[in-house]
Amino acid sequence: MEQDGATRRDFLFYATTATGVVGTGLALWPFISFMNPAADTRALASTEIDLAPVALGQRITVSWQGKPVFIVHRTAAQIHQAEADDTSPGLLDPERDEDRVQKPEWLIVIGICTHLGCIPQGQAPGSNRGQWGGWFCPCHGSQYDISGRVRHGPAPKNLVVPKYVFRSKDTVKIG
Repeated sequence: MEQDGATRRDFLFYATTATGVVGTGLALWPFISFMNPAADTRALASTEIDLAPVALGQRITVSWQGKPVFIVHRTAAQIHQAEADDTSPGLLDPERDEDRVQKPEWLIVIGICTHLGCIPQGQAPGSNRGQWGGWFCPCHGSQYDISGRVRHGPAPKNLVVPKYVFRSKDTVKIG
């Protein structure tokens, strides 16, 4: 008889414990689900851009997570200049061009100055691109080269390169 009582008691203990764990999980699920990002937030996590209409030498600006992203279809001369400047003593935040791009002809950077968050000029034809042909920040005078590296001014770091992947020859996914 003792054996049957212990077995029945064990069963009741395990069944009650399992019911309590499942019930607690079901009660907590809405709270855990509430902490996940909303669908509109997840939609902003990445964006795809068709690069086919971007002509050689052209610069475009797209928005990703509310930030401007500068995309430059670099010419052979711009690529050569960026690579030649890799060892320049004037780089405030030394970084090789090939470490900043996945394909030499495409530069993709977040268009926010690393000093105080201004948006540098240089995307529009004829706008001030600074001494190095990249971007010029009108707020405090920082200048960036065609690889987005800071060359002059109070900006402490290069323009940030976001995570991106080429989905095809003419399509890039940022984020």
